Amino acid sequence: MSVFDNGNAVWFLMRGSGVVSLLLLTGVMALGIATRGAVRLAAMPRFATLALHRSMSLLSVVFIGVHVASAVIDSYAQVRLVSVFVPFTASHRSLLVGLGAIAVDLTLALIVTGLLRERIGRRTWRAIHWTAYATWPVAFIHAVGMGTDTSSLWLRVLGIACVGLIGGAVAWRVLLPPDNTSSAMTARP
Repeated sequence: MSVFDNGNAVWFLMRGSGVVSLLLLTGVMALGIATRGAVRLAAMPRFATLALHRSMSLLSVVFIGVHVASAVIDSYAQVRLVSVFVPFTASHRSLLVGLGAIAVDLTLALIVTGLLRERIGRRTWRAIHWTAYATWPVAFIHAVGMGTDTSSLWLRVLGIACVGLIGGAVAWRVLLPPDNTSSAMTARP
């Protein structure tokens, strides 16, 4: 019997896409926190840093979509489509699935407002974009609490690395003197 028999392939896809989503969201969050004003990462110009942030955001949405779709398809996961969007309605592990639903809902709000950014105005877009700061910790708790590998060393190390990266980005942003010439929130990309 192969590991891909009896629906195992979907289960592995769900797990793998969840881990990749966490890594991508961590990268997106760290870039969003760390970059501001004219701050450059390494030798990258500001426009390249913003492009990397946007590209990683888009890629994370793709992997979140794969993760959600495979969770709904997988009979072992027992996730109904309504539970993906309506928090705490799952019959199994309601709290952790609910946190995943909150992360999905916040991500959808970011996608929609990002697409409508020019129509809703920068102030409204910025206010809604701040919900991204809530998305990562909610998704992180979902990932480390829901995953079947949470007791494994590799996932614990990965989780610690993700928290360390976000913590480092926050420290960098807090400790870096503000740039009075421009701001990441007000500068036009």
